[in-house]
Amino acid sequence: MLASVSGCGLLGGSDKSAEGGTGAVEQPKVKVSIMPTIDLAPFHLAVQNGYFKQEGLDLEVVNAPSGQASLSKLIGGEVDIAYGSYTPFFIAKSKGAADIKFVADASSAAPKSTMIVAMPNSQVKSVADMAGKKVAITEQNTICDTLTKSVMKTNGVDFSKVQWVSLKFPDMAAALQRGDVDAAFMTEPFITSAAKTVGAVPVFDTATGPTQDFPTAGYGALGKFTDQNPKTVAAFQRALKKATAESADRSKIEPLMVQFAKVDKDTAALTTLLTFQSALDPRRLQRVPDLLLEFGTINQKIDVGPMIAQQSAT
Repeated sequence: MLASVSGCGLLGGSDKSAEGGTGAVEQPKVKVSIMPTIDLAPFHLAVQNGYFKQEGLDLEVVNAPSGQASLSKLIGGEVDIAYGSYTPFFIAKSKGAADIKFVADASSAAPKSTMIVAMPNSQVKSVADMAGKKVAITEQNTICDTLTKSVMKTNGVDFSKVQWVSLKFPDMAAALQRGDVDAAFMTEPFITSAAKTVGAVPVFDTATGPTQDFPTAGYGALGKFTDQNPKTVAAFQRALKKATAESADRSKIEPLMVQFAKVDKDTAALTTLLTFQSALDPRRLQRVPDLLLEFGTINQKIDVGPMIAQQSAT
């Protein structure tokens, strides 16, 4: 399940915090900013099943409308760990805005989980029709436009002429129906929901070719936090790893979509899920800054290895 970018998907956060435990961690109270994205299903499962509490963590959830907003909360000291698409993290690193350390992975794009969709009467019928059109994304320089640009470039289409329109995922279907935009980048469950509510149809999959199985989102912290709290970070990783493994069972995810995303059971059952992950692979993650450098989104090569915090051995 995805996020973009700012993030992609929809699984809103509950303001209820997990109750604290008594584990041997440096900082039991941890503030985590999250977004309304399906990628967070394992996170919510970990909270719901008490896995963070079992690790001695008392999580306070802070909701953010986008990945950039989540990152801003991290840099501003409002939270200790921020969930978001990888793009804003790497942009901040390239600008020297923050010493970003990744503490856990979240997801990668599965086939048909991140799509450009349009109304049947739209002028956008294929990737070749995208140049010069109004396309809804959550925000520029996010995973949304990064994936879209990659597919356009692969197909020889000039993405510099696209008119990007920033909208929240829940508002995109109505914008398509009104004709405010010609197409929209959507993740699940919005793809399925838009098809049911306004008759939107998929135009092309953005997780193909160079972006097949592309890393989409993860959890970041500041270097100072990870250096001072290695046991806290390891506890967070263990809880998330346990829940991520359980997320392979779709029957555990669909109820969370109904509860947090407020979609009906039928939509939850039809939703195409992203690939959930928690362990960070530097070789796989290196694809993100390399693509951003190719597009000129960042102006210097970034080595992912030093940005990954020490991972729990268990």
